[in-house]
Amino acid sequence: MNRLPVLILTFALSTLVFILVVVFLRFPFPFYPLLSYQDVVGLLPPLVFIPMYWLMFRHAGMGSSLGQEVAFMLLAALWVEGQAMHLAANSIDNLIVALARHLVLDVRPSDLYQLSLFFDEYLGHYLMHVGMLGLAALLVYREWRAPVGLVTMRWAIVLAGVIYGIVYFCLFIEGGTVALGLPFGLAILALSLLVGRRTISQRPMLAFFGLACLVAVLLFAGWGLYWSGFPQFSEVRLL
Repeated sequence: MNRLPVLILTFALSTLVFILVVVFLRFPFPFYPLLSYQDVVGLLPPLVFIPMYWLMFRHAGMGSSLGQEVAFMLLAALWVEGQAMHLAANSIDNLIVALARHLVLDVRPSDLYQLSLFFDEYLGHYLMHVGMLGLAALLVYREWRAPVGLVTMRWAIVLAGVIYGIVYFCLFIEGGTVALGLPFGLAILALSLLVGRRTISQRPMLAFFGLACLVAVLLFAGWGLYWSGFPQFSEVRLL
């Protein structure tokens, strides 16, 4: 049963690249300077993550019902819709801010900017994150109904959990969606503790998300106590 731990670790490493590292690629794309490398690389996540989610879905349990497959497709569509909306609106927002910073044109007080900001920071983020959490919940539910049994390479699941927990924390802080991420993290963590150490060894998906949520919840707690709330990194000038 080595395939699922490898998939889980590959998924976690991919989130590290396409969610965190991509943030530092905010410089012009030479073939179309209105875009940045961040915008171009941002086209890849649906092509990377949806197949990975599907592979984990296939290996997280034995067989699948029509209802589970339909739920997967709907949640994946929601994730892609939110990602696409955020990608386009975020690119426009960055251009608007850059034009204002260079004293070329400042439309930030206008409805044009407010609408773009709504699609970027609110609707896009919430659709994407609801889809992401829904897919995680579906994977845990599928495994819960038919555990895959004992797995090897537990180190891969532990490493993946730590990596994804850090990414999870950063994603929901900067996305301004802690109201979604924190309760979900607490729920998965509580479920992991409820299952117990002996049983969770047969549920690698729950072990992965449980550890990730433990890391994320600890980071949420530290961030919230330090700032007396959950400001975005960009609001405290860390990005």
